[in-house]
Amino acid sequence: MISSYSAAQIAAAEEAVMASLAPGELMSRAAIGAATVVLRELRRKNGKAAGCSVIILAGTGNNGGDALFAGAYLAGRGVAVTAVATGNRVHPAGRSALERSGGHLVTIAEGGPGDYRPIEVVTEQAARCDVIVDGLLGIGSRGQLSGHAAGLVTTLIVEAGLAAPPRYRRRRRPLVVAIDLPSGIGVDDGAVNGQVLPADLTVTFGAYKPAALLPPASGFFGRIELIDIGLKQSLREGGDPVARRLQAADVLELWPVPRRADHKYSRGVLGVVAGSETYPGAAVLTTSAAVATGVGMVRYIGPDRAVERVLSRRPEVVPGGGRVDAWALGPGVAPGADDQVGRIGRALEWAGAERVPTVLDAGGFQLLPPAPARLEPWIVLTPHAGELAALMTDRGVPVERHQVESQPAHYARLAAELVGGTVLLKGPATVIAGQDGSLYVQDDGTPWLATAGTGDVLTGIIGALLAGHKDSAAIVPELTPRLAALGALVHGAAGRRASGADRAAGLIGQPISALDVVQALPATIAGLLAARPPTGQAA
Repeated sequence: MISSYSAAQIAAAEEAVMASLAPGELMSRAAIGAATVVLRELRRKNGKAAGCSVIILAGTGNNGGDALFAGAYLAGRGVAVTAVATGNRVHPAGRSALERSGGHLVTIAEGGPGDYRPIEVVTEQAARCDVIVDGLLGIGSRGQLSGHAAGLVTTLIVEAGLAAPPRYRRRRRPLVVAIDLPSGIGVDDGAVNGQVLPADLTVTFGAYKPAALLPPASGFFGRIELIDIGLKQSLREGGDPVARRLQAADVLELWPVPRRADHKYSRGVLGVVAGSETYPGAAVLTTSAAVATGVGMVRYIGPDRAVERVLSRRPEVVPGGGRVDAWALGPGVAPGADDQVGRIGRALEWAGAERVPTVLDAGGFQLLPPAPARLEPWIVLTPHAGELAALMTDRGVPVERHQVESQPAHYARLAAELVGGTVLLKGPATVIAGQDGSLYVQDDGTPWLATAGTGDVLTGIIGALLAGHKDSAAIVPELTPRLAALGALVHGAAGRRASGADRAAGLIGQPISALDVVQALPATIAGLLAARPPTGQAA
């Protein structure tokens, strides 16, 4: 599991650790770690590091100091390093170390430190270099880039082709490495309000920052490499993480793997109220996903047309009601489908009275209790941004879809406070806010998942997981959001498998349908259950 910590938590941990170290030791650890990663990337890209060129964008604070010390380390190994000051000062010790090692400092700010260079000259040099190191702003910054820094970044993005989609980028362009995090993003909330230099690789120190997980800022980090600088113990003592992300190695711990003595009832029974005369396919997708995920039994309740479709595709599904351990409600329940709406209402009443874990898709949102009533933690809501905005507006907090998309973590948490339950906000990255204060962000899928019916598949997966944890999902407050995050992880991984997409290998993949995702589930789950923690991964 990846855990991220706020800027304040990181700063407090650094202060505690620095008290026991020699002056400058913590910055030295960070700089050497960053420089080592850059050296590796240069050798990977060019076969060697000596003779390669690196441009460092140096801010005025400690982030700029980290970058300058890293530059000194690189210059000492034969790399041609030019640091660009964007303000009226730079970290003095970092500058001294850089210049002693043979690096060069220039400035685009008149009267700034180093030799003055027009921004056009610096931009041209940076566009031709091997690596650009972003050391403008660190975790102590607030707000977006401004002044000369903003101007330089804006020009670089255009001139170096950094904003273009990968297939349109120049064949040879600089690799962008961010120090700790891309400059100008909201460290704790993931907000992006101005121009940000998109990183190919971010070298982060001590622990992940929330922005590394939270969209939209997370989209600017590229690959992330965590450098251990000795903060782990202090961070554990400093409070809970801000946001978490489940990884493949967490699946085995959470998955309801059957035991030798299990039978279909002990493995969990999921009740599904989905589909309608208008959208019977949603019933097929939801039930099929639940079966493929591995629940003991699926009961389906719906109109005759949907029942026929379900049984023709999944003959193991049991039509009609009965005792269930969890509910999956709402996919494909069209406006005016009064019988299905009534069934969802009765299931929700049962879920509340009997503490039955439930996942509720948008077709059932019309049955949510009016404010100030709130849902129990074991009921999972699965809106997309537009549906979440409508939910909040109905409760007296007017919100537009674009606002939710710009700050999904903030609005998922706010919705969990207003509506209750566990809120799973669907999007390019899935954000899950629990009643225990936990926040999970899963970014495991592929854009090919943006197709009709995949949300129904997600509902079936989560419903199956809730049924598989029937003895504890409604009792342990922190379990429901974790299971929702697990469902999002599996859903995304199945989408990648179905499409053939592989981020690490640069494979875009192929178009997929919702049924392709269902068919990929068993093999995906098998692969995840066999996963092991990556070496050196921080908890």
